[in-house]
Amino acid sequence: MTNAISEQVLIDTWPIFCDRITTFLQELGLKQLKLACDHTALRVNTVEAAEALSVYFQRQGKVISNNIINGRPILIFELNTPLIMGQMKIDCVELPYPGNKQYPIEGWEHIELVLACTATTCDELKQQLLDMAPQLAPVLSGQSAIKVKMSSPQGEHERLANPTIAFKKDDICIKIHPHGIKAVIESERQ
Repeated sequence: MTNAISEQVLIDTWPIFCDRITTFLQELGLKQLKLACDHTALRVNTVEAAEALSVYFQRQGKVISNNIINGRPILIFELNTPLIMGQMKIDCVELPYPGNKQYPIEGWEHIELVLACTATTCDELKQQLLDMAPQLAPVLSGQSAIKVKMSSPQGEHERLANPTIAFKKDDICIKIHPHGIKAVIESERQ
């Protein structure tokens, strides 16, 4: 089986991904909140692709986390030179190794935004997000074509509650959580 995804494909598709995410941010009404993007994430279908991309990203920066989450390795790379998405500088990339799910499209899949707040549960995060972005009420109550998933993913050594709300449309996703990836990684070391 040949790898459908490569470093060149990532480079070539980054501008398209940026345009799609920016449009989705505008549709959700999140662009005006100017939330920091702590990382972007990839989806791959084979271990071989994950290993090849791991080598590529190790040349672009360093691994700051190698953790098992939901039964599979997930690497976080801190980049020497941030990726640029509009006004956002993204200095970390998440590379999950494949699980049981096969993705129809490999490559860039989501960004994660930090909503600086005190939420420790998904319900608290939802309420604090609605306080800042009331236009999301119909989306969060299931009255739109945008899929919403609330979760509290956790690494085996993680100490920081980081509930997440994911907004998904087609094959892209925007996730919101109260703590950035570097703070979560630091909590694992404590």
